Amino acid sequence: MIELFNRSALECSKLITERYSTSFTLGIKTLDRKFHFPIYAVYGFVRYADEIVDTFYDHDQKYLLDKFKKDTYEAIETGISLNPILHSFQGVVKTYSIDRKLIDAFLKSMEMDLYCNEYTDNSYQEYIYGSAEVVGLMCLRVFCEGDSAMFDRLKEPARKLGAAFQKVNFLRDLKSDYVDRGRIYFPGVDFNDFTKDAKRLIEADIQRDFDEAYAGILNLPRGARMGVHLAYTYYQTLFNKIKQVPASRIQEERVRVPDVKKIALLAQTYMRFRWSGM
Repeated sequence: MIELFNRSALECSKLITERYSTSFTLGIKTLDRKFHFPIYAVYGFVRYADEIVDTFYDHDQKYLLDKFKKDTYEAIETGISLNPILHSFQGVVKTYSIDRKLIDAFLKSMEMDLYCNEYTDNSYQEYIYGSAEVVGLMCLRVFCEGDSAMFDRLKEPARKLGAAFQKVNFLRDLKSDYVDRGRIYFPGVDFNDFTKDAKRLIEADIQRDFDEAYAGILNLPRGARMGVHLAYTYYQTLFNKIKQVPASRIQEERVRVPDVKKIALLAQTYMRFRWSGM
């Protein structure tokens, strides 16, 4: 009967992904079926931690995050949790040998959101690594299925892709992060006088991350390539829309890609992979 419990926990992770992210759900669906539940489990884990620091302001967030951390490590050590999100995540950690240091770095970045409102160059890099790059590395562990040589070849592009996604999110969510939560992620930027030149410097940095990530996507295992490419295409599309928004307005609106456009990107990506044999 443990298989029923395991399956139910994974279904909970899938539900969380579907409720919170249309774009990632579409990306996961284009992966080889064997990768679906493991990536749902990774997403469910990071989504829950992010909710604690970004949403639960009417509760003791530090207590909740500390408990979440304790429960996470206990689940990994014992191989079971009554929290279905943590149960499915610990199973993936064990199956794919996800390094404990990646989990440590991720939870450290979540903790930073509770006390750090402005970032230096060093703390910014630490936050980006823990909040985004390690998530890419967790997914890469799944895609490589124990092939350590492949993981080592692709880990830098995976980090760059995670960083690009996170930095695009920072620009997209500038209003909620800066205006509503008082957070300034980009170091040395005055958002009370956010200039066109400052925005362009950030955009150039993001594009470098995208460019360095692309070669890694093309060298992923075939069963992972189309799904990751779709996520890349979605975020590049979102980024291109953000670049069209003047610096003076970036704090006033949250740029998004409509669902109908996401479906179109899915169809385009599918046809490209089908006919090119990528």
